[in-house]
Amino acid sequence: MIVQLDYVFWSLAFHLVNKEDYRLIKLSENQRELWFERNRKGPFPLIRLQRFDIDWSNWLKRDIEQTAYRGEQIRKERFKRELDILNIYISMYPPVDDYEFRLEKPYSEQSAPRTKVTSIILDHTFANWNQIAAHLQQPLPFPPINQVSSADVMWKQQATILTSIKQEKEEKALFTVGKPLFTYFFLVIQIMMFMVLEWAGGSQNPLTLIQYGAKFNPLIQEGEWWRLITPMFLHIGLLHLLMNSLALYYFGSIVERIFGNSRFLMIYIISGIFGTVASFALSPSLSAGASGAIFGCFGALLYFGVRRPSLFFRTMGANLLTLLGINLLIGFIIPAVDNAGHIGGLIGGFLAAGIVHLPKERFQWVQLLFFVISIALIIIGMWYGLQIDYLA
Repeated sequence: MIVQLDYVFWSLAFHLVNKEDYRLIKLSENQRELWFERNRKGPFPLIRLQRFDIDWSNWLKRDIEQTAYRGEQIRKERFKRELDILNIYISMYPPVDDYEFRLEKPYSEQSAPRTKVTSIILDHTFANWNQIAAHLQQPLPFPPINQVSSADVMWKQQATILTSIKQEKEEKALFTVGKPLFTYFFLVIQIMMFMVLEWAGGSQNPLTLIQYGAKFNPLIQEGEWWRLITPMFLHIGLLHLLMNSLALYYFGSIVERIFGNSRFLMIYIISGIFGTVASFALSPSLSAGASGAIFGCFGALLYFGVRRPSLFFRTMGANLLTLLGINLLIGFIIPAVDNAGHIGGLIGGFLAAGIVHLPKERFQWVQLLFFVISIALIIIGMWYGLQIDYLA
């Protein structure tokens, strides 16, 4: 019967990764405890499988509490409001003492009520198999266990692990679609333009900045539309250049690796235009810099997070949101920062990513909606900026 229980354990694990779109995120050293995370929205974002022969109810109590504690940590890491965990034990026998009351309703700690653990014990009678199946989205046929051998268990185990390795490789491939060629190109361009500004009269000289294409609202009103693009290649002072170059190197590289070269080029340019238009509409100050386009990289990564929330929060989500919050806060605190351009670039990057979409994904009509919204926002921003009389 031990072999049959082991086979059921790995058959259930195999079903989760192949039919239910779960991903194996934790495998214990003895391979008797497995944690799975759902890749898409649905019931029970986390499922834990435990192959352990339970003796006493107190052990069950402590283990459920520990599961809730680990789940709460994951909930915070994933920025989830609530987290439901399906906790399945596969045991030869249920506890010898009273235990049913521990499984009657989901468990949650008083200090962490947003994480709930629903526990089920599947013993040698397999009486609770349908209860497990009811919590899943795909049909769960009971595996054939007559005449099953240790070799069958090993095959199912290896098939599950190989599927998980394949999933991991596919996820890693999402971050290697393109090489950061345009990122390096834009870095070289903005460094060269900084040298040109310094040679021509100084990168902090307003007349020099205006001459070489900085955002200057009166001239945009006069029809110099090219100033919607050129400011993203100019920087005011060495510190401004260094900060933006560092941000472009890191975040531009990530976006270009995820979206590919041509998509990154569109995202970067559209974000820069959005940033300039927002600044034109809301800020009268002379401005320049790649900040709008760089915030567009933030926006593109947020779009990636919307499309791949599980992967996003497992990899970069928490750090990215923290950095974004800090940068926006700095923009509101320091008067000299063109926060309108930053927020405009952020919105533009999100919309541009929605237009070009992720690589290897089919065209969706929502892309057309993103395009229409983008055009509408640019028209509204330009119209609003053109209404301001700077000569009054």
